[in-house]
Amino acid sequence: MGKDKEKSDINNGKLVTVAIHTYDKAHILKSILESEGIPAAIHGIQMIDPVVPGNVRVRINESDLPEALRIIEEVDFTSSEGEKEQKKTKKEILIPVDFSDYSLTACEFGFRLARDLDCKIKLLHAFFTPFYPASVPFGDAFTLQTTDDELSQDIRNRTEKEMQSLVEKIESRIASGSIPHISYKTALIEGLPEEEIITYSKKMRPTAIVMGTRGKNAKEPDLIGSVTAEVMEGCRTPVFAIPEGAKIRSLSEMKTIVFLTNFQEREFKAFDIMMKFLKPYPVKVYLAHIAKKEDVWNEIKLSGVQKRFSDLYPQVRIEYKLIDQSEGLEVTLDKFTDENKIDMVSLSSSHRNIFARIFNPGIARRMIFHSDTPLLVIKGM
Repeated sequence: MGKDKEKSDINNGKLVTVAIHTYDKAHILKSILESEGIPAAIHGIQMIDPVVPGNVRVRINESDLPEALRIIEEVDFTSSEGEKEQKKTKKEILIPVDFSDYSLTACEFGFRLARDLDCKIKLLHAFFTPFYPASVPFGDAFTLQTTDDELSQDIRNRTEKEMQSLVEKIESRIASGSIPHISYKTALIEGLPEEEIITYSKKMRPTAIVMGTRGKNAKEPDLIGSVTAEVMEGCRTPVFAIPEGAKIRSLSEMKTIVFLTNFQEREFKAFDIMMKFLKPYPVKVYLAHIAKKEDVWNEIKLSGVQKRFSDLYPQVRIEYKLIDQSEGLEVTLDKFTDENKIDMVSLSSSHRNIFARIFNPGIARRMIFHSDTPLLVIKGM
């Protein structure tokens, strides 16, 4: 395809937005797409301040969308030399907040976790301005407008007030003794929440991320766009998802944990990471595999993994369970957690491309919308 033909398609075809970046990153992505034979255009350039996140969007022809998304999945703008040098995990619990009631639930769990692990706390809120929309439909005809400095400052001022209000609630709970007194700092960042949380995690390497969720109160349309779900998919830091309706809100109160396994090698590392969180506590761990029908080979494998873990962690009671998935995955898991009084579900998650996440959501993503049981997701190494 020649350059003239590409320009004609971009000018006359139906365009969709595939990314919103600063000018430099948008230009890099445009070059990458065009090097793969996909014509791309940059829209909404603001020359006054081209480095502000969200000023520039990359648009392509709708027909090129599947191939473009595959390419974008492989592009990482967050890595840097400084990040490569950062090897040690920071003794910090990151708690992203959006000032909702379930943010307070996350704070309650996160402060107690920080106390038990001797960590500090970072409360992070990412906000966007009207020229940096939270989500843009692929087929929209939105035109990026000029920055309104007054409106932008007004949004920042309101965000600062909301953060201060949250701090006052936390201080009140610390004073009453309902949450422990832990050193903490706050941070406000302009940008898309999931992107900023993942970027912060990659650069600072906190011990864990604690995020509040609506749990069973979540609406089905939220399934694709959940910030918590995107963070679990996008970063290697262990993520605790704490539903607003969770009955138990600290690791020290938990008695029974289930670790879901599909017999993958990465799960051995994930189990070890989980045990570092649980080490101080006398917990019972179910090693469980979910399958649609009984298979003696599954039980043999499960028994072998259970024996290996029992040898590695003799101080922990580890039993194995085959869970028969006679109904939907969420219903099956809910029944198991209820019948066995499970306090937390833990699992290892591998990287999945965007089509897999949309059309076949993983267990972790589905659970945060259908369960009030706390969830620990550990990204496969």
